[in-house]
Amino acid sequence: MMQVSKRIPFDDPQVLLGVRILYFVSNLLIAGIYLYIQSKINAKKDLTTLKYVEPPPMGSAEEPKLVTTTVHSYDLQQLRGLWKSQLMGIGMMGVMHVYFKYTNPLVIQSIIPLKGAFEGNLAKIYLFGQAAIGDLKRPWKASGGLMNLGGQNDPKADKKSIEQAEKAGSGGVKEE
Repeated sequence: MMQVSKRIPFDDPQVLLGVRILYFVSNLLIAGIYLYIQSKINAKKDLTTLKYVEPPPMGSAEEPKLVTTTVHSYDLQQLRGLWKSQLMGIGMMGVMHVYFKYTNPLVIQSIIPLKGAFEGNLAKIYLFGQAAIGDLKRPWKASGGLMNLGGQNDPKADKKSIEQAEKAGSGGVKEE
């Protein structure tokens, strides 16, 4: 991907305009996907109770806390995180392109976030109609990244973890 973007003649104003339009259209598509998913979440309004144990932040001495929420609010929370991530990407790309005059990342950031929007768990459930079983069973594992070392910070929904958190006195946290 990087090799392809290096061969694009960005010094040509028409090509640069085309790549900017591609980036803009890509972000519009992503916004459309997220708005559609949000409308599907609100239309379904699944009020099934969801209990899970949220691990403490890495390096913290806090105890894991029990979270009781609904599928509807959990999905909206996940969607809010996707919006925030997308807006951070747009902001960083804006700084890199406008301030530092980098043009190569425009091509890459036109494709990768769009691919991620289609491959996300919410898209699989609400866009493609897959059942929320197996890997799509809530709460979802954190996506594998640099800071997710072997799934240590994944929320746990097994009965034993929930009972331990309730006994530890960290229950009663209800997110709405």
